[in-house]
Order: sequence, then structure tokens, then C-alpha cells
Amino acid sequence: MKSSILLALSSTLLAVTSLDVRAQVPIGELQRNPGITISGVIRSVVGNEFILDDGTGEVIVDAGPRWYHQLNLSQGEQVTVVGEYDDYDFDAFRITRESGDVIQIRNGSGRPPWAGGPPWAGDRRARE
Repeated sequence: MKSSILLALSSTLLAVTSLDVRAQVPIGELQRNPGITISGVIRSVVGNEFILDDGTGEVIVDAGPRWYHQLNLSQGEQVTVVGEYDDYDFDAFRITRESGDVIQIRNGSGRPPWAGGPPWAGDRRARE
């Protein structure tokens, strides 16, 4: 009887610890790690960058250049952001509004789709 209870508890513990659960990270404890989820209130917005405050700290969230896509976020809005911390700011991959609307910024870490600059700028070296 004891061994079957122990086996059941071990199986349950193994199942619980093997789940891929990404907990929300307080802004005050951010480290460089792709796929971090943070939530908070937008304190100010400038272009596609905004300051996010979760009560433990604030961080600048970078959602890419406005020419690539324009976000219409507002001061006081509650959002959840998935991305990675990059030295001084948080690079957004996905933003979820309180309404549940999702804004997909990019697929993940690595070179962002806008890294080459705007398409109308062209490759100046090719013209020289």
C-alpha cells in the first residue's frame, strides 16, 4: 500500500515538474533570457516604445520601428509582453492587451524583420 502511494506521488510530482510553465517575471528581476513574460501598466508612450511598470520597477519596452508597424498603445493601458531583456530595454515579441487582443511584433530572438531598414531605403552600396 505504501509503495503504491509513493509511486502515485512520485508520478504526480514528475508530471507537475515536467510542465513547461513560464511564470511572469517581475520587472525588478529581469535578466537576459528569451521568452520572458512581463505585465504591467503603460506609464508613457513615445513612438513604438513605452515604459511598463509592474510595481517592482519600470522598463522601456521596444516594439520595433514605427515604419515597420504602428502600435496604438495608450498611457494607463494594462498589457502583457513576451520578449527578452536586452541590456537597457525589453525587446517585445508579442503584446497582449487587457481585452485579449494580441499584437505580434516578431517571432522571437535573433535578427528582427526590420533589421535591414525600410524597404524604400534600398541598398545604397548596390547603387554606388
